[in-house]
Amino acid sequence: MAQGLFTIGFTVAEILQIQTKAKQMLLEGKTLMTWSESGSSAGKQFAMPVKETLDECAFALRKLAPETYGGRRRTIGRSSISHLPL
Repeated sequence: MAQGLFTIGFTVAEILQIQTKAKQMLLEGKTLMTWSESGSSAGKQFAMPVKETLDECAFALRKLAPETYGGRRRTIGRSSISHLPL
């Protein structure tokens, strides 16, 4: 469940950029990369799991721009009981 990590201090444009990069990494299968050469090695990993990143982006976009990305849907239920005369 999203925690709202990108809702404060991030613009919609920045969130879209993060979302695009996460999608690209997912499509390329590059969520974890490692290089080794001449005894040296380096590793690169996305800051958080791609699924979590995409969830956080979607949550933040709905919160920051609900008119474009859809706000939370709230359903209000109502019930009533009618008493019929005997």
